[in-house]
Amino acid sequence: MKEEQIRSTAPETDPYIARLDEFAGEIVSRKIHQFGYPAAQKSRLVEFYKWFIGSGLNLSMADNAGDPFAQHEGILNSLDFEREVIETFGPLYGFDLSNLWGIVTFSGTDGNNHGIYFGARYLENSTGSRPVMYVSDAAHYSGRRLADLQNLELKLIPSDVHGCMIPEELDKAIRPERPALVVYAMGTTFKGGVDDQEALNRVLAKYPDTPVYRHIDAALFGGYLPYTEYRDVLNRKIQPYDSIAISGHKFFGMDDPAGIFLTTKEVLDRQKSFEISYLNANMPMVNCTRSAISPLKFWWILKHTSRAEFEKMTEEMLDNARWLKERLDEMEYPAWLEPMSNTVYFKRPPEAVFEKYGLAPDRDERLGGDLAHIVVMQHVTRERLRTFLDDLVSAGDR
Repeated sequence: MKEEQIRSTAPETDPYIARLDEFAGEIVSRKIHQFGYPAAQKSRLVEFYKWFIGSGLNLSMADNAGDPFAQHEGILNSLDFEREVIETFGPLYGFDLSNLWGIVTFSGTDGNNHGIYFGARYLENSTGSRPVMYVSDAAHYSGRRLADLQNLELKLIPSDVHGCMIPEELDKAIRPERPALVVYAMGTTFKGGVDDQEALNRVLAKYPDTPVYRHIDAALFGGYLPYTEYRDVLNRKIQPYDSIAISGHKFFGMDDPAGIFLTTKEVLDRQKSFEISYLNANMPMVNCTRSAISPLKFWWILKHTSRAEFEKMTEEMLDNARWLKERLDEMEYPAWLEPMSNTVYFKRPPEAVFEKYGLAPDRDERLGGDLAHIVVMQHVTRERLRTFLDDLVSAGDR
């Protein structure tokens, strides 16, 4: 879909328009070179906004205060659309519609917050004991922050050079007398490592008397893996887990932070009940309210994008990532690409190149020190990657 700009209808005399136009121009001009962070800078919402402005909904206030799987008459919301989004996504990850619950979240961190909170409550209400949380040191930092927020004992498990949790290190850290809340990373933030669920589950199976709750942080990879040959790593019928968080502003192309959180009704039923009289409802979710617009955007994207289109986007992303890795190899420029990943990480380039392409930094002494990465999203085309490589050569770093 060709991108367009929807111009403001504010009077030309509005003194603030010039500043906003300058800001918008800066974002639009720079977005094509945003290579370091997993945002899809290729809008699929142009027609949505045309509808939105003409609908009058932009002049209305609606919010999703409540359970999308319950009725909330008389409150302005988009819960029906939210529920339809959840029911569309659920089967992609191996959830049966008869045993599915979820919400559209504000972000991947919001989804992780729900997964950790629901997991902790599930284990505590089942056993009477607070769990210990286990997560890789290469996983998204929100895991550590949320453990602190929720006052959970945290065991940070070392990762290998590929960014994956080391099973033997998990085994050393396990406290078998306490329930285990394990967060698996399906695509670590910098290296794109995918935790080996089978190996980690074998470790957990050594402690049959230890209750376990598994949450999957699949912010980026969870968007595209269901459209690949690797889809089974997120199919809970094959790799069992209890909840999953996926971002909407990454692979799916939302234009502001959003995501989905999926779990089972069994997990939902073991949460603490919060019956709210003025809503005439139980409120199991962390947030008192959620966006009513994000579910509409998600719904729009799902209705206007076929599975074949999602598969084509994914294939192009992964092909371009492999192509970039091959070109860097030909240049003898230190670079790495993990299986299933669209993230190529490499020796940090000169500052001019680093800044121009909005790259993300990291450091790993095992790989020579300072690193950067490119997350090959839909807007990171092969032509733009060629320009990046030309700039890398021009900077004399090869």
